Amino acid sequence: MLVRLRSRHSLLVSCSRTPIMSRRSHTLDVSPPIHRGMSQLDTTAFHKSVPVLAAKVPPAKAGVLLQSQLLKRSLIDAPKVRSVVNTQDGKRLVLFRFSDKAALPPEALDFLNGESAELLTHTLDLNYDYWTADDILHSILPEELVEGAPSGFAATGHIAHLNLNTEYLPYKHVIGKVILDKNKHIRTVVNKLDSISNQFRVFDMELLAGEPDYVVEHSESNCRFTFDFTEVYWNSRLHTEHARLVEQFRPEDVVADVFAGVGPFAIPAAKKGCGIFANDLNPNSYKFLTKNVADNKVTTLVRPSCEDGRAFIRGVFSAAFDNPVPPASPPKPPKSQRKLERHVGLAASPARLSSESPAPRRKRITHFAMNLPDSAIEFLDAFRGVLSPTNISDRDLSGIYATGLPMVHCYCFTRELEPEKAEADIRQRVEEKLGHALEQEDMYCISFRLPRAVALSHIEPYLPRFPTLRGKS
Repeated sequence: MLVRLRSRHSLLVSCSRTPIMSRRSHTLDVSPPIHRGMSQLDTTAFHKSVPVLAAKVPPAKAGVLLQSQLLKRSLIDAPKVRSVVNTQDGKRLVLFRFSDKAALPPEALDFLNGESAELLTHTLDLNYDYWTADDILHSILPEELVEGAPSGFAATGHIAHLNLNTEYLPYKHVIGKVILDKNKHIRTVVNKLDSISNQFRVFDMELLAGEPDYVVEHSESNCRFTFDFTEVYWNSRLHTEHARLVEQFRPEDVVADVFAGVGPFAIPAAKKGCGIFANDLNPNSYKFLTKNVADNKVTTLVRPSCEDGRAFIRGVFSAAFDNPVPPASPPKPPKSQRKLERHVGLAASPARLSSESPAPRRKRITHFAMNLPDSAIEFLDAFRGVLSPTNISDRDLSGIYATGLPMVHCYCFTRELEPEKAEADIRQRVEEKLGHALEQEDMYCISFRLPRAVALSHIEPYLPRFPTLRGKS
């Protein structure tokens, strides 16, 4: 199966513009003042006084006006503006969406006269705090940059990260400051740079606004992740994809996560009951992966390691055989059954416990996750001969994998835009690395059953010489 993921340039958080309300020529304009080309944010420049038509009535009549069907389409509906305002003399002002009473429908005007309402002008004083990030940026940026203004962003913990196009770079700090001001949960705003400066494919980034605090606590799939955003790879836009793949795993599965990062696949799967061998070459990813495994209380089910992906693929079959994962916890019986068992004293009786034999520890890997889209396909040749005697020594794994070899879920990019050409491109690259044609199976994330001919092949893959640091079992 070939699953097309979301665009890498999609935005997770977006800001809407404050509407301009109008009726014919009587316009209630609550848009911010224009300050094109402002490169240093001056919040005091954003102030506006807006005259609004209001009906002054005793407090008891304010509710009558608000509930009237004749006034329903005339009441003010500006964001963050209350429709009723207290006056100093103890009365109430009911605000309308017009600046002049000539804009009121005749039936509405007749109703107000019948209620002895006094029509007058009330002034709305709007300042920088009133408008959204989108409003402010549309008033600051040059006209030619207004469309596509980057007020949306991806959020990871308290960090907002942007991918600004070149034309917006002269305004990067004012953009960052506006986003910081308008999103109270954000404390740090960064811009990802195009360069990737190391073998761990961690993006360089620059601080645009806020605190230089890059260690985040991020929640996803009922799990808590801690990591330094500048030291590891994390993509918040893949949350749905993380959940999609984990949903395919059964609690009794054993998953080998080749490029585990800080655990976005491994830890939710372990919480589901899966046994996990989680690996990443980046020592910082390994450090935070180990912490996240402990913080999420899945240490008995997750075996972290820090080594090259090819070496991990070659060795994990033997590792699972030599150091199997504890059995999956049996599913809890329905609440009604547990209540009945407690009532009759069967829940933990010696007779019942003695009749239940413990489940065997898990030695068979059922899935491989390969979430390194830029180069994961290049590692597929490591599967050649993984079950050959030269790789597993004297271990007898034939019986364990007689019923089926693991599913492989490999993430990748392609330059082809048409689905048929994209599938052909990815299939050709995968089969070239495996040295074997794939069945028409589930193939952007390409999922396929590891062919037995590949696993038993005597052709050894090229293994680069990286210094490795293995995690403790």
